[in-house]
Amino acid sequence: MAEERTQLEERIIIKDQHTKEIDLVNRDPKHINEDVVKVDFEDVIAEPVGTYSFDGVWKASYTTFTVSKYWCYRLLSAILGIPLAVVWGFLFALISFCHIWAVVPCIKSYLIEIQCVSRIYSLCIHTFCDPLFEALSKICSNIRVALRKEV
Repeated sequence: MAEERTQLEERIIIKDQHTKEIDLVNRDPKHINEDVVKVDFEDVIAEPVGTYSFDGVWKASYTTFTVSKYWCYRLLSAILGIPLAVVWGFLFALISFCHIWAVVPCIKSYLIEIQCVSRIYSLCIHTFCDPLFEALSKICSNIRVALRKEV
């Protein structure tokens, strides 16, 4: 009974990942576009001291910039948002598929094969090189260097 309940909870959790409610207020919860698209009128157009336009022109420019940016974004997202979501979904599905079915198995296979080669290489080093270097170290261990300053 408890096992069936746990399996049912797992199925609900898996289903909820695809049908979860999205936050319509905070649309960038991970702040991935924090620096990129925060462009306001003051970030693009600024008049230095001494070269001011008429106040009415400045206010109209501000309103025009803000409203046109807002509506252009909304129109572009309405026209291209869903097709681009399909393209990006397909692309990330393709990347996931390649990673799951090609990259990770190749890496795992390589690691298994290289482990065998590593053992053989280690055995050869310990068999042939260790005695050689040990003998060389015993030969060179009695070498003494003395520095003298000659006048």
